Amino acid sequence: MKRFFLFICLVMSICSLKAQTNTSYVAGLATGKLPALVYGLGEDRLGGAKMGYIDSNVVLRVIDSTKDLYKVQLSKSHTAYIEKPYVRFDTIVQLKPFYLTNSFMAKGDSLFDYVSIHVDGKLPYKSWMEIDPARIMVDIYGVQSNTNWITQLRSLKEVKNVYYNQVEDDVVRVTIELQHKQHWGYNIAYKGNALTVRIKRQPAVLDIRKLKIAIDAGHGGTNTGASGVRTGAEEKTYTLLFAKAFEKYLKLRGAHKIIMTRRTDTTFDNKDRVLFLQQQNPDLLISFHLNSSNNEEVKGVSTYYKHIGFRPLTTAILRNMLTLGLDEFGNVGNFNFALNGPTDFPNSLVEIAFLSNASDEKRILNAKFRDDVAKKVYLGITQWLLSMK
Repeated sequence: MKRFFLFICLVMSICSLKAQTNTSYVAGLATGKLPALVYGLGEDRLGGAKMGYIDSNVVLRVIDSTKDLYKVQLSKSHTAYIEKPYVRFDTIVQLKPFYLTNSFMAKGDSLFDYVSIHVDGKLPYKSWMEIDPARIMVDIYGVQSNTNWITQLRSLKEVKNVYYNQVEDDVVRVTIELQHKQHWGYNIAYKGNALTVRIKRQPAVLDIRKLKIAIDAGHGGTNTGASGVRTGAEEKTYTLLFAKAFEKYLKLRGAHKIIMTRRTDTTFDNKDRVLFLQQQNPDLLISFHLNSSNNEEVKGVSTYYKHIGFRPLTTAILRNMLTLGLDEFGNVGNFNFALNGPTDFPNSLVEIAFLSNASDEKRILNAKFRDDVAKKVYLGITQWLLSMK
């Protein structure tokens, strides 16, 4: 009954916004597994285009409501949307009239570099990667700068420079320059009221045998995926066979730090896979899937990434996969697949071939082809590593 009463109050408050000033809102907190901000009301089968994940308990100013989404005011000039289950309303949430950034601290420990940005409260943010030069960019919304010092310690190994700009009256942009060209990943979350970016360093030895490699067999359990056009073969069955073939080949080549998201035909939600992988902290992730199209003539191999800093891995794998005589379906960026979403580690979704195409399906069902794919993905990773030496 209490939840119903709060919901009715929320609806009444939002409905009255049109008659009020632009500063009207209902305060809420981000909650749930991997809450994400999206840019707008557009969507595809994987959901709307995402700005990125945010931390739980980030304060949100809800200004409007659609069927499935709340619209939130990030700053004077910026809005975003968030799925309704990921917002918790609480009458004790009291927003301040203004928020300030305070001191920055940049330092390293034995494993990571850290950049901590002290803020008066847990405000919404967006982060992204840039290349040439390699940089991590962070926008913090609804805040004014009162940062008069940025402390950078010699324990930093990967971070080259840290600085910021007040790019709008209430948006602070933080730039973190990196030492190496290749992005190896970062995690961003609040520690207390400090928005902290934990940055992975380039491995000291660029040898696949020394890396921790995560392998994801797409779908599984109740999520069967696509079906073969001639045989009805289920995607979940063959992604697991490709994953195990890759694991076997890695071990033959001396790589033994291997993480599998699943080894059996089990249901494993994609968000739970992301959380599991973030805990495991691999050096890279390969996710195997099989494609499908309504057009039976469409065929070929493709690789996918979301963050531009991870593109080199995907292009190296695609280049090697094409030597198997597969058609090129392409290298696809900014892809909205859940396992491409994390910024924590380089990752590549490999859509090996099309189950909806008869000739591709025939190859997928061939055990030798699965072994050949394992070798080509391995070669792609080793060539990617070699390019950094």
